[in-house]
Amino acid sequence: MAQPMITRYGIAPTAWGGLRETANAALQRVNTYLAYRRTVRELSDLTGRDLADLGLHRSGIRRVAYDSVYGARR
Repeated sequence: MAQPMITRYGIAPTAWGGLRETANAALQRVNTYLAYRRTVRELSDLTGRDLADLGLHRSGIRRVAYDSVYGARR
């Protein structure tokens, strides 16, 4: 990652690229986590019968949500 260079005029333009990458990565992590929470919430709102139709048990909601958003665990 690029280190910001402080000059007497402020932060050097090359530092903005590194800051932008860091901000984009943080935003992506937040969006991924929000998708996980949304998936958990939507599955939790289903009835036991609806979950059974999907082949799920209420105890497996977090695992299924995690696998769908972050990819299957190995």
